[in-house]
Amino acid sequence: MKTVRVLQLGTEDFRESLQISDCAEWYFEPDFPELPERDFDVVILDREVTREEFNYLIRFSKAYCLFITERVPIKKGDDTRRLFIRKRGRLLSAKELEKLLKEELEDYFPDSYGEKYHPKDLSVAQGFKGKVRWRGYEGVDLTGDYGNELKQIVFWLIYIPIEGKQSIEFWLEYDKDETVEIALELSMFHFGYGTDPEFEKVMTFSENELKDVISVTNQNKRVEYIFASLKARGMGRLTVTALHDRHSRRGKGNFIPGGGRAVTSDREEVFYYFDPGNLRPPLNVYFSGYKTQEGFEGYYMMRGMGHPFLLITEARLEGGGFYLGSEEYENTIERIIRKYMKKLGFQNSEVILSGLSMGTFGALYYGCRIRPHTILLGKPLASLGDVAENERINRPGGFPISLDVLHKVCGSLDQDAVRRMNERFWNAFDYTDWSGTGFAVAYMIEDDYDRTAYGQLQSHLRGGDVKIYGKGLHGRHNDNTSGIVSWFTDQYREIIRNDFDGI
Repeated sequence: MKTVRVLQLGTEDFRESLQISDCAEWYFEPDFPELPERDFDVVILDREVTREEFNYLIRFSKAYCLFITERVPIKKGDDTRRLFIRKRGRLLSAKELEKLLKEELEDYFPDSYGEKYHPKDLSVAQGFKGKVRWRGYEGVDLTGDYGNELKQIVFWLIYIPIEGKQSIEFWLEYDKDETVEIALELSMFHFGYGTDPEFEKVMTFSENELKDVISVTNQNKRVEYIFASLKARGMGRLTVTALHDRHSRRGKGNFIPGGGRAVTSDREEVFYYFDPGNLRPPLNVYFSGYKTQEGFEGYYMMRGMGHPFLLITEARLEGGGFYLGSEEYENTIERIIRKYMKKLGFQNSEVILSGLSMGTFGALYYGCRIRPHTILLGKPLASLGDVAENERINRPGGFPISLDVLHKVCGSLDQDAVRRMNERFWNAFDYTDWSGTGFAVAYMIEDDYDRTAYGQLQSHLRGGDVKIYGKGLHGRHNDNTSGIVSWFTDQYREIIRNDFDGI
């Protein structure tokens, strides 16, 4: 069980009257002396806050993790109400408070974890006699007769650990013919004194249950392990892409408290997290870069800006699919951004789109739709066809996921696919009216992913009323990430200070 740092402000210490989860590292402060400059995972208010307390909690409490008891007045215009709004707080009845302290605190653990098991982690059952086609990180295609009874067709070679009292969520990416029926089987076991595992239970989830995320909880205190396999029956095609497992917050958010999830009809996911910040422009949208461990990127960097921010991430292929996809998938990302623009009452001129490496493509691509105040980039990638082509000679083995992205989007790895991939972006970019949008770019001069990105941006923007400026650092794509990030964050603050805070 992970430790959760809890701060309670009030006159009565809840530890004296209520049952509190063992996970809590408890701080009770009746008169708010000096506290460490460190985040609390949960803050509970049992009285109104002072201005000093407001200023502290704005810095060291998290959105969606503030709880206020029913006996605290929430008066219009006071600091308690302002804190409640900016931290997306929740009012608790006495019964809800008891449940939070006893059962739900452990859902607010500070870190996050998610991973996926790729086709390379998968094995086809020996009994299957049909055709098998492996397509890199896109998936494994099986075609044939699976029989009249549900039986194991594929299984994953890695055991998934689940700690005592922990809950894990599973999401299966797959596609199939209607003539094929599937079921996911999860076997929970532990290793006893001998070498053979001792099975605790076997859980089977039907195709109907797999329409949503499924959750498994280890009710024991010891570490258990989960073995996953997929059963099938019928005849036809079955494509298995990936099995995702994520530490669950049991409805409190995806990856971090308040994290949202959208999924398309073909089971592709987008994750997002919104923090209201100070509720003043700009809305800072940050697209996560390539990452094999699933979750959000840039949380503390964006929170440190003080303004509203929106994190967007995805978990397709190996470490992300550059936010490219079907019309439904791309419309989903645009709707998420516009949803929070509308919630805040912001115009496109009050939005900054940003990202590093893979995230730069998301900022540029959806910038064509949003047309924001600024697009802020670190190590830009624009011509994704060239990025994949560079894998052959300029960067052998350096970023092979680029080939999976090219094949997923264009269905091929030939020169025509390279051209079509590049044109997919540049046609959208050239069609966009960029007047009113600025571009700030930190790039690597000897970039082995997309060396021409900054020059191409300058060329395609030439002649328009557009400001673009950049800073080049010597090295290949991953040679000086710290230097890129330093310039990136400095420019973020400078743009906000000059174009928004100074107004």
